[in-house]
Amino acid sequence: MIERDDTSKGIEKAKIPLLRDQYAAEEEDGEIKRKIWIETKKLWRIVGPAIFSRVSTYSILVITQAFAGHLGELELAAISIVNNVIIGFNLGLLLGMASALETLCGQAFGAKKYDMLGVYMQRSWIVLFLFATFLLPMYLFASPILKFFGQPEDIAELSGVIAVWAIPTHFAFAFYFPLSRFFQCQLKNRVVAVVSGVALVVHIFVCWLFVYGLKLGVKGTMATINVSWWLTVLMLFAYATCGGCPLTWTGFSMEAFTRLWEFAKLSTSSGVMLCLEYWYYRILIVMTGNLKDTKIAVDSLSICMSINGLEMMIPLAFFAGTGVRVANELGAGSGKRARFAMITSVTQSLIIGIIFSVLVVFFHDQIGWIFSSSETVIEAVNDLSILLAFTILLNSIQPVLSGVAVGSGWQSFVAYINLGCYYFVGLPLGYVMGWIFKSGVKGIWAGMIFGGTAIQTLILISIVMRCDWEKEDFKTDLRFQSSAVAALQEAAEAYLVGLFEDTNLCAIHAKRVTIMPKDIQLARRIRGERA
Repeated sequence: MIERDDTSKGIEKAKIPLLRDQYAAEEEDGEIKRKIWIETKKLWRIVGPAIFSRVSTYSILVITQAFAGHLGELELAAISIVNNVIIGFNLGLLLGMASALETLCGQAFGAKKYDMLGVYMQRSWIVLFLFATFLLPMYLFASPILKFFGQPEDIAELSGVIAVWAIPTHFAFAFYFPLSRFFQCQLKNRVVAVVSGVALVVHIFVCWLFVYGLKLGVKGTMATINVSWWLTVLMLFAYATCGGCPLTWTGFSMEAFTRLWEFAKLSTSSGVMLCLEYWYYRILIVMTGNLKDTKIAVDSLSICMSINGLEMMIPLAFFAGTGVRVANELGAGSGKRARFAMITSVTQSLIIGIIFSVLVVFFHDQIGWIFSSSETVIEAVNDLSILLAFTILLNSIQPVLSGVAVGSGWQSFVAYINLGCYYFVGLPLGYVMGWIFKSGVKGIWAGMIFGGTAIQTLILISIVMRCDWEKEDFKTDLRFQSSAVAALQEAAEAYLVGLFEDTNLCAIHAKRVTIMPKDIQLARRIRGERA
């Protein structure tokens, strides 16, 4: 009887409007928390291993720079110029071009067109290898290029020698970046993480052996990078091609040589979008080389850029994860879930960025000891720590928003934004503050942060918040429909020219779309009319 009364009271309470609203709000709050938790698990399945693998691979450069820094100030300046300027310029372009796979492979995986992932990766190898060959003169003529931009002769000459030793690493990037995106888009980031961890352990040992054991000096430090990067590439290639990815790797395909121009255009758009951003801070180092006391300025700024670059691997992992999640949801036909994935990713990356910014401010007078034993250099790093903290904070948001652009296929549009903000606002403002107002490296860096990166971040936030996600979903559907039509046209053309003698081979040729019996009948009829 008591239980019945309690039930009746509960029913009566539920009929009261205010209580009904409260219960509905509680249910909605619980549903939102559940969605956030589910999306977080999906996101960190990509981001977690991506952070580990990116930090491991970037640590190869940082550890090498630390070994070189204890050889002397000239060696540190030279290896910093090669890593941050010569390799950095080319790496930015190749990394950006490979991000086209995040759009194509991510959407193909979401649409269950699994076999196309392997074809896209092979196309990316071809395009990136050709571009890597085209970029070789930057390594071969590094010394005159650096002298032209005002670098001191001793730094430019030693940098030129080291740059030639960096050529094998340059070509390793052309294969590594497509491989890593290939694994990432099918949620196999743990493979990349394990391989990167193994390569990092090997690198530490080889670095000690070459520098202190064999006494190879600064050339030996560059040679260790070659060993580590190619070891990474070979291990990933072996896993992908030896049965680790049976759905997405079906062997080498001649289809990889088709539509190279279309693929190159999308890759170039992606490359320009990311490399305009990547080059931005490399130009900062080149500009610093024209100041007084060049070695100290370059050394201190390079140390800050190395710390920023190492922390940047976290938002870049979110960049990759966001690109994949947005592409997967758009490929699966859900614009709303793509928007929710974007909001979740930006929020979590921002929280991590705030934590690291606070750590930099707290340990501002100690972080320089990792890279140098020079009191002058350490004091210069301490002087730049506040700007470093601001850069880390802004970079925790901006790359994630760029990941949304990659997942949605907006690369060309964002490339124009990067060009305008960085090179028509940020660089001129940095020049004015550095040379006109005599603020030195602090003025250059501050101008480039607040004039370029901050404005670009605000514009991207505005674009993403105003985006019509249902429209983006529709555009993704159109992209796959056009791909299906093109495949059917290829199959019909194969019949017309007599390349295939039976319908089974025709269906195999066009297996990335569903070829219905009526389609094969149409191809037969067309062939009969032609005869």
